[in-house]
Amino acid sequence: MSKQAKNSPNSDLSIQDLSISSSPRTDLSISTVSGSNNCSTCKASGVEEKDVVNEEGSEKTSLSSSSCCYSVDPNETRVKTSCPSKPHKSNDIRWDAIQSVKCKDGGGGGELSLSHFRLLKKLGFGDIGSVYLAELRGMGCLFAVKVMDKGMLVGRKKLIRAQTEREILSMLDHPFLPTLYSHFDTDKLSCLLMEFCSGGDLHILRQRQAGKHFSEQAARFYASEVLLALEYLHMMGVVYRDLKPENVLVREDGHIMLSDFDLSLRCCVSPRLVKSTNEPSCTATSHCIQQSCIEPSCVEPTCFQPSCFKPRLFSSSRTSNSKTVKNKTTVSLDSRPVLIVEPTTARSMSFVGTHEYLAPEIIRGDGHGSAVDWWTFGIFLYELLHGKTPFKGNGNRETLFNVVGQSLKFPEGSNISSAAKDLIRGLLVKDPQKRLGYKRGATEIKQHPFFESINWALIRGNHPPEIPKPIDLSFFNQTVKSTLPQNDKKASDSDRSSGHYLDFEFF
Repeated sequence: MSKQAKNSPNSDLSIQDLSISSSPRTDLSISTVSGSNNCSTCKASGVEEKDVVNEEGSEKTSLSSSSCCYSVDPNETRVKTSCPSKPHKSNDIRWDAIQSVKCKDGGGGGELSLSHFRLLKKLGFGDIGSVYLAELRGMGCLFAVKVMDKGMLVGRKKLIRAQTEREILSMLDHPFLPTLYSHFDTDKLSCLLMEFCSGGDLHILRQRQAGKHFSEQAARFYASEVLLALEYLHMMGVVYRDLKPENVLVREDGHIMLSDFDLSLRCCVSPRLVKSTNEPSCTATSHCIQQSCIEPSCVEPTCFQPSCFKPRLFSSSRTSNSKTVKNKTTVSLDSRPVLIVEPTTARSMSFVGTHEYLAPEIIRGDGHGSAVDWWTFGIFLYELLHGKTPFKGNGNRETLFNVVGQSLKFPEGSNISSAAKDLIRGLLVKDPQKRLGYKRGATEIKQHPFFESINWALIRGNHPPEIPKPIDLSFFNQTVKSTLPQNDKKASDSDRSSGHYLDFEFF
């Protein structure tokens, strides 16, 4: 589990050598990155494979890291950027800043190293490394540098987790997912470049809201972007397995970025076109949301009744003429093939995740697949709307028991809409094969009435509920000059002579 660093921005930062002289030489490069032009974040997860995050007696915490870039060349008014393999990030000027440094050092063939960065502040630490705010020397760019001890990864058997995260991050290109800028190694360390998400994470943001929960409109905004991120991951053959507010970061423009992929499962996926039908979605697996079923005392229905909601592509018309036209259009669109990219055949027996978010099939040891992401999506939405998770007990053991054996209940006085409750009920079905999203993935979830107001094609144009305040660089510039550990062979002499070092810590 990651923790925030407690360094004051105005306090001096001391240095200690890394005590890793006995660490074996390991070839490893890992990475977590991403997002908007001014911000990025990396969060370190503390969940070991076959282990669960221990949150008993402590508050769930998260880690945000950062990168801000203002200009590559002050004499240029326009900046050319090129990242042909990442179309969504092709206009990010950080690519040019990195390339400029490489060109200066090696005529275009140079490589980045820790000596190219001035470490300003420790942002936090996690299970497999620490994150530092760093300035790319001479470029005016801030990055978050995630530093990992390769020997520790081997000794604690976390190497596969780190490698999986690197592989996943290297193939991502999506507006709501991280982008890997660069990674570089020393003999003993593996370093990753990341963006800074100036809005922190949704767990912190939720705590600031009235009643410590989001309005339904705000929750819908964040949930819709998370849903698209999960849809893309599943399309790429990735089961995320670690969705929670702490892992959803808020960029400087108010939009989100999913982070932390060291618990993710890679699998095969076979995209296919499935002919859509005009049959009502009130199948045997739909939940009834009659008034008697949305009271706080309501239990998960065993008599699967037709849902009062029918997923549709268009909202109901207000006039009879418009009804006729739109009904014809809906029938025409409903008959078109639908792309299904859900990795339904993925199976894993690993016991991973956070107690309050674990799906029943993981706890029971039945083996699990992509449906665990739709369970956690339901828990995630419930927490955004109510400020707490539905099955939390007095301890981890009781929480796990509740997830498996307790019926879903909504808090007394819950005033969320019937559509929201219906969606949560569909997602929090304990049998994964009856869970909403099991067969058609995000496609059927996106068609739920809760998301009826969302224009999925233009979602990036939606106005966020909250825009983070701009970053004040002077807040960080008051920190002392920092350099590399003295025992790092790639630290320059000028760096070592400055007299101050950041304290690298690994846990």
